[in-house]
This record gives sequence, C-alpha cells and structure tokens, in this order.
Amino acid sequence: MTANAAGRYATALFELAKSEGAADAVEADLSAFQAMLGESAELRGALASPLHTAEVKAGILAALAKKAEFNAMTGNAFGVAARNGRAGQLGQVARIFAALAAADRGIVTADVQTAAALTKKQTEALAASLKSAFGREIEVRTEVRPELMGGLIVKVGSRMFDSSLRTKLDGMKTAMKEA
Repeated sequence: MTANAAGRYATALFELAKSEGAADAVEADLSAFQAMLGESAELRGALASPLHTAEVKAGILAALAKKAEFNAMTGNAFGVAARNGRAGQLGQVARIFAALAAADRGIVTADVQTAAALTKKQTEALAASLKSAFGREIEVRTEVRPELMGGLIVKVGSRMFDSSLRTKLDGMKTAMKEA
C-alpha cells in the first residue's frame, strides 16, 4: 500500500501529523478533500491535467485549503505534493492516510464496491460479518460501481473477495469460449 509515491506521501504525512498531535484534524481534512474530489469533476481534472503547471495546482490547492479552513499541515502537504508533480495523486494519498489512521486505531479497513448503494443496515451487517471473519473491528468504506451489475467486491488488506455479477458473467463467457 505504501510502496508507490502516494503511499510514501501518505505515510510521511501520517507520521508527521501523529507526532504533532494533528492526525485527527488532518484525517478530517483529507476526508473532506476526498468528498470535494468526488463531487467536482472540474477539480479532479485540474489536478490531474498536465496543462496546468505545478504552481497553478499549488495555488488551487492553497485556495481550497484556506476556504475549507484546513489544518496548516494539510495545506502544506498539498503544496509539497503539487510542487512535486503529485497533485493528481492526492485522492489516493487521502485514502491511504485514512487506512493508516484506522490501522493505528486498531481498525481494519474494508473497501467495498457495489453495483448499488448499500443501506445503513446492510453496511452494518457487512461490517459485523467481516468482524467475525477477521476477529477485528472493521471500518467499511463503500464505492458504487454500476458496471458490476450486482453482488459486491470486498477488499480487506491484501485479500479480495469478488462475488460481483460482472465477474461471474466474465467467467462463464471464458468457460464457453474454451468449450
């Protein structure tokens, strides 16, 4: 998880934030930033685009951090990432930071992809099932991916469980080609 550039940025930021007692504030900032990325294709595009210079991206992120009243450490991390050409990876940095923070609290994170949004009751039932399977507290993060058509994909650490309809149909298609 931390072998790539986003992982190194997230790890460094987490360790610094934890040593300064700001891990919770930075985690909240990054969660809010992820929500902003999810809601704004324009923001995602601006940060990922090679047409914008690193300084333009740093300016965008600085303005965003100031308007959202993010912790100074979060704003500084955004600036460093942007100036080093990593602005487009900040969403991944935020996800890895959240996983590091959860692991530090003794909570395992499960990334769940579903074809349709899960209800609160379904999410709680899934968390309870995963807790009994892994013997640890599980924090469930969901993502809706309509192309799965049904079922779900659950990733916990390095383990992945895929019961999506798309995967089953692809398997049947392959089996029919081989017959």
